[in-house]
Amino acid sequence: MRLDKFLKVSRIIKRRTVANEACDSEHIEVNGKTAKASYAVKEGDIIAVKYGEKTVRFRVLDIKEHVGKSDAAQLYEVVAD
Repeated sequence: MRLDKFLKVSRIIKRRTVANEACDSEHIEVNGKTAKASYAVKEGDIIAVKYGEKTVRFRVLDIKEHVGKSDAAQLYEVVAD
């Protein structure tokens, strides 16, 4: 699954266009490297999202195309913030 779509489905970022723009402006890293929106997310990847001065890291636990709002948090775990 594409990185921008995973960020939207997991509700880390609310809209796919915003996730795409965050990738383009280098606010998203995967496994320590700046990632593009087209990066193929795999289980076990560490995604770092920069929110202003704050960086939050998530570990990908599962990848699903469609997830309900209540189950979205089960796709990842917060590693460090």
